[in-house]
Amino acid sequence: MARGSFNPFETVSPWDHRYAVGQPHLYQVWRQYLSEAATLRYQLQVEAALVAGLEEMGVAPPGSGARVAEAAARVEAEAIAQEEARTRHSIRALVNCLAREAGADLAPWIHLGATSSDITETARSLQYRESLDRFLLPQLVALLEAWMALAEREAATPQIGRTHGQHAVPITFGFAIALYVERLGGRIEQLQAAREGLVGKLTGAVGAYNALSLLVEDPEELERRVLARLGLRPAPVASQILPPEPFADLFHALTSTFGVLANFADDMRHLQRSELGEVAEAVTAEQVGSSTMPHKRNPWNFEHVKSLWKVAMPRMITVYLDQISEHQRDLTNSASSRFLVELFVALSQAADRLTRLSRRLQVDRERMAANLERERPLWVAEPLYILLARHGHPEAHEVARRLAARVREEGGDLLQALEEARQRDPQLDQVAAALTPEERALLREPLRYQGRAEARARATVARWRARVAQWAIAPWREEG
Repeated sequence: MARGSFNPFETVSPWDHRYAVGQPHLYQVWRQYLSEAATLRYQLQVEAALVAGLEEMGVAPPGSGARVAEAAARVEAEAIAQEEARTRHSIRALVNCLAREAGADLAPWIHLGATSSDITETARSLQYRESLDRFLLPQLVALLEAWMALAEREAATPQIGRTHGQHAVPITFGFAIALYVERLGGRIEQLQAAREGLVGKLTGAVGAYNALSLLVEDPEELERRVLARLGLRPAPVASQILPPEPFADLFHALTSTFGVLANFADDMRHLQRSELGEVAEAVTAEQVGSSTMPHKRNPWNFEHVKSLWKVAMPRMITVYLDQISEHQRDLTNSASSRFLVELFVALSQAADRLTRLSRRLQVDRERMAANLERERPLWVAEPLYILLARHGHPEAHEVARRLAARVREEGGDLLQALEEARQRDPQLDQVAAALTPEERALLREPLRYQGRAEARARATVARWRARVAQWAIAPWREEG
């Protein structure tokens, strides 16, 4: 396809047709940092830094670093692709194009002493770091802030807690969201730590500085200077490639972050079920829910996020497989590693979508209250058990369990069943008589049985707001 005639509908990847069209503002960001042209730009940046380092160490002639950097900015991705078709080697093609652009007098110093992986591995660290800094971390912070606002707004909204898909005991909706605030905040900090762990290398073909030792007395100092120009630290030791664990740590942090988003999306999807109806995605006036059922209002955005997670999560298996490289390196990660940028793309897409959804999430407090009340006669069993045990009944749990089973089978109210049981059980009657007025009121007004849910929700939000204020993460500039 000729340059300038990009047609997204003639591409293969859904990222290039489905999501390029649907969210062009995001696609432009992804292209800027994760496209093949961007990858080549980072590699050219490393090559230019190497020449500048050689100049600084007295190997390359004065002014060569600046001239090569200027030449690198002029090299086109198409030219490199054409050269690679001839050389069958991606980095040698890049080096040849850079040398031609820089001039014959500078050609000897380009790539001198380096191996391909010095360039590609260091460029990956640059690419991943900038992708985190320029869009992914800002997007995740925007989502965290949306969740904090939601948790604070709904901190006192009563909701039935659910375990194993069954009604448990009351919480507040804000407390449920606060758990996601905690989880996402922790993952963002883990991503920041993984970012700091990204390193580079300039150690040559087997990692022992063989070629560079012919050029400078202290090749490790040259490595430090070159990488410092790129804002990176050198790996303590490397082979032809970097130790894979820093990359693995980053992709684990990305994958586990995505898991938090997918879990949230799944919870909201379930709460939108017809029989629950506690939340709903906001819809536009002309939005269609079904091609045949006009009444449908589906949680399709939440389902979309979970579906994206199913695509992205298995990429972590590729990362683990790529930990193994024989001896000083093999090429079995050559194809597989090229697809890893899709995890950045998928997580970015999911974060953007969930941020928009969370800001406009419709919470049906009346439906939450109705669902909570529906099984009130049963979930009062827990506070009853705790209070009976506190006052000394040796089989308090069994008493409460039997009473709950009776109510489930026969209907009625748990407290009424308790009063009837007291007439037949002197020990139960004695213990129940010891309940304080406050404890009796709690059993009669079980909505008070929320523990510290509201307070914990507000405290969690306050704690993470304070931590976010300390992060050096630029705000996300939203468009579209």
